[in-house]
Amino acid sequence: MDLQGDLVNHLTELRKRLIIVIACFFVSMSGGLYVAPMILRYIKSGLTAKSVEWNVFSFTDGLFIYLRCAFLFAILFTLPVLLYQTWAFVKPGLTETEAKGTLAYVPVSFLLFLIGVSFSYFLVFPMMLGFMIEMNHNVGAVETYGIDRYFSFLFSVVFPLGVAFEMPLVILFLTKIGVLTPERLNGSRKYAYVSLAVVGACISPPDFVSHLSVTVPLLLLFEISVLVTRRYAKRAAAVPTLT
Repeated sequence: MDLQGDLVNHLTELRKRLIIVIACFFVSMSGGLYVAPMILRYIKSGLTAKSVEWNVFSFTDGLFIYLRCAFLFAILFTLPVLLYQTWAFVKPGLTETEAKGTLAYVPVSFLLFLIGVSFSYFLVFPMMLGFMIEMNHNVGAVETYGIDRYFSFLFSVVFPLGVAFEMPLVILFLTKIGVLTPERLNGSRKYAYVSLAVVGACISPPDFVSHLSVTVPLLLLFEISVLVTRRYAKRAAAVPTLT
């Protein structure tokens, strides 16, 4: 009976956390529907977008872009709530030290995601788009870009890199729970490089410059993760000698 009661309590708590996250998503979605035109105008006013005519090739293109923009706005503002509710759900099973340490992951994770999105939007995406436009000019192609294709390309570059910027935090967490060590990371470096190169090729357009624009930041993030893990391991090893 105690086991069954604990299970019911856990499921009730999980239901409560999910309701909070879902409610936050719908509230954020409502806000996203309101600010979507402003966001789209801001994107359109960027230096990269000014050189591109946003044509539509179906009656629903504008509507779908509007809804997609609102949806991504909602995801962005629901993410920290989701992270916090996840932490609150697992908190009873953590020690006080572990609870305090893992709570710091919530704002840091959100901040890393924003840095990744900003980096890819302001640096990587303009480089990719500029290169592709130049290639089209070189082959004498007539440029007629649809708004749907423009935003699909934008989101396929920006958000995967935003998620990729979580790598140092994920690897640090895996190190803290003993899954990874600096030695394991060093030993798997060549395999990690190949895997990241494949990921970079999958989330970038099929040209060499685009691959480099995505893969190089991924490799740098991996090396940063190794350094962070090594520093944590040294500090953890030094704790017994200080006490």
